[in-house]
Amino acid sequence: MKYSPLIDRHGRRINYVRLAVTDRCNLRCFYCMPEEGIQFLEKKSILTYEEMLRLLHVFKGIGVDKIRITGGEPFVRKDLIYFLKEVKKEIQPQEFAITTNATLTHLYMDDLPELFQTVNVSLDSLDAERFFKITRRDDFKKVFENIQELIRSGIQVKINAVVMNEKNIEDIISFVEWTRNENIEVRFIEEMPFNGTREKDKISDWNYVKILQHIQSKFKNITKIETPVSSTSMMYQVNGFTGKFGIIPAFSRTFCGTCNRIRITAKGELLTCLYSSSGTNLLQELRQNKSEEELEKIIRNAVLEKEKNGFEAAKKRNGFIPIYESMTTIGG
Repeated sequence: MKYSPLIDRHGRRINYVRLAVTDRCNLRCFYCMPEEGIQFLEKKSILTYEEMLRLLHVFKGIGVDKIRITGGEPFVRKDLIYFLKEVKKEIQPQEFAITTNATLTHLYMDDLPELFQTVNVSLDSLDAERFFKITRRDDFKKVFENIQELIRSGIQVKINAVVMNEKNIEDIISFVEWTRNENIEVRFIEEMPFNGTREKDKISDWNYVKILQHIQSKFKNITKIETPVSSTSMMYQVNGFTGKFGIIPAFSRTFCGTCNRIRITAKGELLTCLYSSSGTNLLQELRQNKSEEELEKIIRNAVLEKEKNGFEAAKKRNGFIPIYESMTTIGG
């Protein structure tokens, strides 16, 4: 079959897949899921590692060269390292990364530097008490120690911090200060309505403009850094600092026009947008023993329906009514 890249109806080349290996998580961050947790998927209802590898082979054949492993918390899934090594060996992505809460990374430090160029860590506070209030777990010390270990290993560490009014605003300046001597990237993310409840919680008014103005009130000499056209974050550096910081307008959705990514949830659903109401059931197609050519056609057809932006996707599903899935079921 003649090679042709994966293109959506807006002419954007899709070369980035975010693959959720589980919907389970060992934290209970209030903005992601309710305190009691959610109804997790049964084992038979999620993709096996073999099915994931088969999908990734199909994606490789149509030009996907960046893979990010997500969850839930990826490291709660048994034998994950085996799978990661298979991906690295068989798929050989140009960019291979993982997003984790860093509660378990210390168990796998012998392997992580050989597997990943980048590790993203979800961390919303540098204060142990606020960390506990956000995550409902007393794991800050362990997480911070694990982050330091990741940094020392030479892996590029990116910290993802969701900015939430009356929850962690005090941490914004502390996070930027952290970049003074550490070669890390701290990215502040606008809060999104994916908390797994039906409560119409007010979304924080801390959008990307307000976050940047708050940082500029403390640090006067800030330089904007050029980023790839498909980047979701606006990147900056305080002059003289070693690391960088960025802002991801996840709710404002200003980056949608150059989107190059799709998601595969743990249950094998292909989502072309984070705000999509539903996706394409690839697990069903895999278990019907569809050929790689058939799977490629299904994927291409799904991507052709990719919305122009997150606002279009939200409007298609239910107008502009807030949406309430848990992020752990979508793939963080």
